[in-house]
Amino acid sequence: MLKVYLSGEIHTDWREQIIEGAKGLDVSFAAPVTDHAASDDCGVAILGEEPNKFWHDHKGAMINAIRTRKGITDADVVVVRFGEKYKQWNAAFDAGYAAALGKSLIILHQDEHQHALKEVDAAALAVCKEPWQVAEILRYVLTSKLPA
Repeated sequence: MLKVYLSGEIHTDWREQIIEGAKGLDVSFAAPVTDHAASDDCGVAILGEEPNKFWHDHKGAMINAIRTRKGITDADVVVVRFGEKYKQWNAAFDAGYAAALGKSLIILHQDEHQHALKEVDAAALAVCKEPWQVAEILRYVLTSKLPA
């Protein structure tokens, strides 16, 4: 089974598109928590309230990092999507972490981010624009079949 970690932007359905496109393949998917409020507030919900927003965010980031590190470490392939609406600094960090671990890295973004992500793209084994391309890469890797 190929283990794939889907990192990055949480405001669109790109993960669902890849999962749907990979149906029938021997693939398991993992991802960060995509409920934005839950992700932001997990630290204070579990460890207690913080009057300072910095420490509120810090607690959440540290707890989320446990999940992220496990997901990336366990993965065979890491897919990182950079969306159009927000700057995903955490996604860039995830891509760097995956690259440092020697993971097979697929980056997903539109042309508008080509220059900003040139170093991230250089570390990737594939750079895609569309989720279906990621699914087709997974299909090829597992079956050696090209798209119809």
